[in-house]
Amino acid sequence: MRRMDAADRYYVEVPGYDYWKRQIKCQYACPVHTDARGYIRAIAEGDYERAYLIARGPNPLASICGRVCGAPCEVACRRGSVDDPVAIRALKGFATEKFGPEAGQSNSKGFLDYLKRRWPRRDCESSEELDSLFGLIQKAARQVRERNKDGERVAIIGGGPGGLACAHDLALMGIRSVIFEMEPAPAGLLYTGVPEYRLPREVIRSEVAVIEAMGVEIRCGVEIGKDISFEALRKEFAAVVIAVGAKHSRRLQIPGADGAGVIGGVEFLRDVALGRPNPLGQRVVVIGGGNVAFDVGRTVIRQTEFDVSRTAARQPSVREVHLCCLESRDEMPADDIEIKEAAQEGVARHNRVGPVEIYRDSSGNVSSVIFERVVSVFDEDGRFSPKFDSSDTFELPADTVLVAIGQAADLNFIDPDRDGIDLTERKQIKHDELTNETTAPGVFLAGDIQTGPKLMIDAIASGKQTARGIYQYLRGSYPGPSAIEFHVPVADYAREKGYEKIRRINPPIVDASKRVQSWSTPVEIGYGDAIAVCEASRCLDCGVNTIFDSDKCIMCGGCVDVCPESCLKLVPIGELVAVTGQDHLLDDLMGVRYGNKIDFEENTAMIKDETLCIRCGLCAERCPTNTITMERFRYQEGWQ
Repeated sequence: MRRMDAADRYYVEVPGYDYWKRQIKCQYACPVHTDARGYIRAIAEGDYERAYLIARGPNPLASICGRVCGAPCEVACRRGSVDDPVAIRALKGFATEKFGPEAGQSNSKGFLDYLKRRWPRRDCESSEELDSLFGLIQKAARQVRERNKDGERVAIIGGGPGGLACAHDLALMGIRSVIFEMEPAPAGLLYTGVPEYRLPREVIRSEVAVIEAMGVEIRCGVEIGKDISFEALRKEFAAVVIAVGAKHSRRLQIPGADGAGVIGGVEFLRDVALGRPNPLGQRVVVIGGGNVAFDVGRTVIRQTEFDVSRTAARQPSVREVHLCCLESRDEMPADDIEIKEAAQEGVARHNRVGPVEIYRDSSGNVSSVIFERVVSVFDEDGRFSPKFDSSDTFELPADTVLVAIGQAADLNFIDPDRDGIDLTERKQIKHDELTNETTAPGVFLAGDIQTGPKLMIDAIASGKQTARGIYQYLRGSYPGPSAIEFHVPVADYAREKGYEKIRRINPPIVDASKRVQSWSTPVEIGYGDAIAVCEASRCLDCGVNTIFDSDKCIMCGGCVDVCPESCLKLVPIGELVAVTGQDHLLDDLMGVRYGNKIDFEENTAMIKDETLCIRCGLCAERCPTNTITMERFRYQEGWQ
């Protein structure tokens, strides 16, 4: 509810499925609807295996997400309105380190036997655990390998998160797929674009091994349009998925940007990941303000070790790394932790500056970059529209410029006219919003090529959605989206002592002086058991709700008095106004439609401000007539 100023009344919403769903902000914000609250509370209770199963249920790349997810769940976390959000992403990483595939045998041969030993079939607490996740994996693998040897196959172009998620869910549905990846290793930009200090390669290999164990074939080093044509794929396979990702850096359109010494940030990260880093000058300038720009800058810092190995050739090592971006510190799209850790490692940051020209010496080598000050980045409507002060410029010496101002996909292997693929006015591929099928029958999109460059978890959600679209195309029925909801009374509800006062505990990290000595040294160490349990106990458990039985209420007001956050109020019914579209529901609730005579001044309603409630349960404990019960709401959406 919220107060209505002018008429001194209250806007109220009558609870229903959508209302309860929106209370679990973390799950609602997650593109694949992972029950973050569920696995965090399982960690708080010390049940790490259940935590992993909940995290892994809807997310085939849960272990990877535990290290590098952009965590929209954490941004939405209700605890953030109290002090700081729960460290959701790091807690997922904690659970996967305990029970994810990286915790044991990581090769695909015999991996299912390992899973069977580690996670035997058992009774699960609720339908959200899908009885046994790995029982489903084993069943799917048998279906693919034994029952569908001669069935239809799907070709997936691109082995990034979108392609892997699509292949995973197709396997669960008994459909074979082959992933074509142009790089020598699977996982797309997760492997070639995310530095190893953020995402250990063993985690990638372990996660991919599970998907391969389900019967998914991955062919690396195959470039569509060069090694095999797009037309040939369409003839050989029952359906084709374009999931190439945005793997190319956007170019800088200023004088001097073409030529040696100016390198795309994504290309630079790719070369480092594949073991062939570029020689750099002593003074490196990185242009861009997002996470990729910081990945580039922090990787350059670590390149010093590579440069030292070249001293026999008398090549100087990197001494300075400057990151320059249009945005102010508060406007930067990069994560706060990236900005903070980069500063610790020695990346110098310059905000509110835009490049004008790259100067080159008489030999054509980069010598400096000219910048002008930025007056504003966004217009009055919040749209990107930078304005500059051309009278205020400065020159930054540089030997190498790395550009990370955005990414684009390479779709040269398709011909829209030849392939029957229609484009929008913005030259994007048209597709059905439900199935992700293009105008070419049997050709689908997944990942960044469907959503535009977004978070990894968005690409995963896109791949899962595409798998359902392919199932409809091949089998004639669409498996979802469906919704399952249930409410369960919580017996003896209680919270950890002082949970509302515990401050956020960020995962420990390696000292900057040590972590920059290697490309592969992880920055984040991760939680120990005690700290993980403590951090998890901060979760407000927003799936638990206070449910009132009006027939029992004696209007004593004890719940209102005891509430530490003042989120409960007793008000005359006449002061209530329904939110838009709920007038009839409020009428029904008050009996108006049934001819009941209600004195709107004498009769009272209990209203609750959900934004304030910390789920302490004191109202239920205080109630003398058991009018209030604490009930847990859970939901699952889509085919998982």
